[in-house]
Amino acid sequence: MDDSRLKTPARLAAPQLPSTPAFWRSPVRGVRFTALLGVVLLAGITLLFVTGLLSYAAYNPDLAAVNDKTPDKGLLGFYLFAWPTGPHWLYRLTQGLHVTVGIVLVPVLLAKLWSVVPKLFVMPPARSVAQALERVSLLLLVGGVLFEFVTGLLNIQLEYLFPGSFYPLHFYGAWVFVAGFVAHVGLKLPRTLRVLRHGIPPAADELATPDPAPPTLSRRGALTVVGAGSLLLLVTSAGRSFDGPLRRVALLTPRGGAEPGEGPNGFQINKTAAKAGIVPADTRERWRLTLAGPAGEVRLTRAQLLAMPQHSAALPIACVEGWSTSDQWWRGVRLRDLAALAGHADGRAPDVLVESLQPSGPFRTVALRGNQVADPRSLLAFGVNGEELSLDHGYPARIVVPAAPGVMNTKWVARMTFGGVR
Repeated sequence: MDDSRLKTPARLAAPQLPSTPAFWRSPVRGVRFTALLGVVLLAGITLLFVTGLLSYAAYNPDLAAVNDKTPDKGLLGFYLFAWPTGPHWLYRLTQGLHVTVGIVLVPVLLAKLWSVVPKLFVMPPARSVAQALERVSLLLLVGGVLFEFVTGLLNIQLEYLFPGSFYPLHFYGAWVFVAGFVAHVGLKLPRTLRVLRHGIPPAADELATPDPAPPTLSRRGALTVVGAGSLLLLVTSAGRSFDGPLRRVALLTPRGGAEPGEGPNGFQINKTAAKAGIVPADTRERWRLTLAGPAGEVRLTRAQLLAMPQHSAALPIACVEGWSTSDQWWRGVRLRDLAALAGHADGRAPDVLVESLQPSGPFRTVALRGNQVADPRSLLAFGVNGEELSLDHGYPARIVVPAAPGVMNTKWVARMTFGGVR
């Protein structure tokens, strides 16, 4: 018998561990491949972070406790500012970008994590202070980015499944992730730029395997697959921010597909009256709007409110989940006129606390700033697109404010306290 048949190849004689470079055999991995993905993520994640902070500011969390879902934020709220009312599509743009870019980056993120997996198993964990800092930043980066993307993706679905409250988890998670992200970029960006400009010798490529498997896909082909995946996600998700055919192809987001009904009230909603616990009888003849302010309390019927000067404004509805509507024509009483009726007749619009008929739930009560009350487009609306509001859209009256998140446009309004925000 030929003894050579009994010999086992050296590579098979001793199983390779993940901590050995030869364990990872894909010929696609390499520093330049990772650097290209990293540059895309650098731009995309920076945009996500900025638009995420803007979304948080849009809730005016430093205005009132009812708006603040992260009361222990401390110094992390240093940047907060009074959210403007113009342009009226501001929140539609910023939050639409935040959610859409986050979804589109998923293939890039997964490819990037796959490309650097060997570095997570390098032993010993650190040979120098610089390497130790790099490993710590890498752990923060990987853990933080996975947490942020998972919680964000769950939040845009119909039912939020992640345990705990989305707002503090996503907010604090973002800052932890960004700490690792900034440290990692500071350590890696100079070399990344050098690699992209000048390339790297094969001997210096620590991500390239010393024992490559037969190639099934080139690095350029892998980048093409990643790009195609991102394009597919863009096409099947971005449409929820538009009307017509684009919304119908938004298959991966809960606000895609057909509009909820037809006619003037046939545009997207976030929560039905039944889901909010609204009792229809409370919205009919016995409904009253209570205005509170320096003049005391004033209780008005819907007929009395409709007898006041009516105004119109074309405004969208845009929600934190990233979906939005086109401009809808709302008609009702200006908030600043209601402020004057409550006793603020000096021309200075106060902050206002708005309470809904809904018995419980987040944002049942919200506070609006004086600049939002003062805007002539800010209305207590009774109709939309030439028709009376439907119950699901907030009948008998709802708030509409330009550039505000959807949850700040309170439906089924029962009470408004002007100047009583604390």
